[in-house]
Formats: sequence, structure tokens, C-alpha cells
Amino acid sequence: MNIDKPVPEALYRRADESADELFYREPRFVAHIDAATIAALTEFYREFLTPGCDVLDLMSSWISHLPEEIPLGRVAGLGMNEAELVANPRLTDHLVHNLNEEPTLPYPEQSFDRVHIVVSIQYLINPEAVLSSVRQVLRDNGAVCIAMSHRLFPTKAIMAFQELPASQRVALVAGHLERAGFNDIEFIDRSPVNADPLWLLVAQR
Repeated sequence: MNIDKPVPEALYRRADESADELFYREPRFVAHIDAATIAALTEFYREFLTPGCDVLDLMSSWISHLPEEIPLGRVAGLGMNEAELVANPRLTDHLVHNLNEEPTLPYPEQSFDRVHIVVSIQYLINPEAVLSSVRQVLRDNGAVCIAMSHRLFPTKAIMAFQELPASQRVALVAGHLERAGFNDIEFIDRSPVNADPLWLLVAQR
């Protein structure tokens, strides 16, 4: 797949195009990647985060996988289920917000030092618009980390994440980051042995 060419619209369609609020109305207090992969992600955050930084956990839920020993400033969570967000002990504040209905983030420009999206990018039908807004809410020298794996809700994930091989899915998201204005886009593979894969894209504002 050539990411310099337009991506077919069909790849952004979903089996279930009903309102996302219906799908996410019931909380899901489950882990979406296995324990070893969660540990690998938390270990990466020890490199990605700086003490005192303000973090946006985008497409958040009841767990953020952040290292306990790193003191952070604000940890804002934006997700689709109120009960999940309330249950997340790392969040200092939270909002319920449907990014597929309104891709512009409800935060002032330059509000955060770091933004992360964990195994959720596959649910966005307009990822470039969302990532453009992510860039706006990041401060100078801010960075975004997008963590991907191979699990998904098949009815709500866009077709690209169900039909394309892993390397092309990563290339697709890298293209979204580039077109959203990010720089120094880096792919990092932190997949543990005999566990769910962990593919990371890190980019600078």
C-alpha cells in the first residue's frame, strides 16, 4: 500500500455504523492487551514521559498503563464511557466525547506535553482530523505515542485494520501523522515474546 496515494474510503467504513454511544454505553472493565504487553507499554512510558508533564490519555478507559513512580502533572482522560473514566485512578479530570462525531479536541491549544492513544486508533473514521487537533493541543516539543496491537472490536474497527497486514496498518497511521503535521515519526516494536504484539508510533509536534 502506497501511503502517498489517497486511501480508499471503503477502508474507513465499519460493519456497525450505528451511533458509537450505543456500543460504548455499557462499561467494559477488561484489559485489551495481555499482561506482558501492558508491562512492555508501561516500560516504554518510562522513556516517553518526563516528571511533571501534563498528559492527555486519548480514547481512555479505566486503566492508563502509566508508571506509578513517575510524578505527573495533569492526566486528562477523554473517552466514551463515563463509568470507565471515573474508575481510572490516574486521571485528574475526564470528559466523555465522541471523536467520530466531533474530531476537534475540547481543550485549549498547547495544553499538554504528551498525548497517548492505546490500541484505539482503529476506531477513528477521520484519524487525520483527530491527529491534527492532537497537534494543536500539544505544547512546543510535545509528543504523541500511538500504541497498536492486533486485537479489536470487529464491528467498530475500520476495515483498514481488518483487511491490511500489520506493516501496512502501521504505514497508514504514520501517513496520518505526517499529513497532520507531525515531525520525526518513529516506529518502535516493543512486542514481548509469546504475547500480544506492541507496535508504537511516536511523533513530535
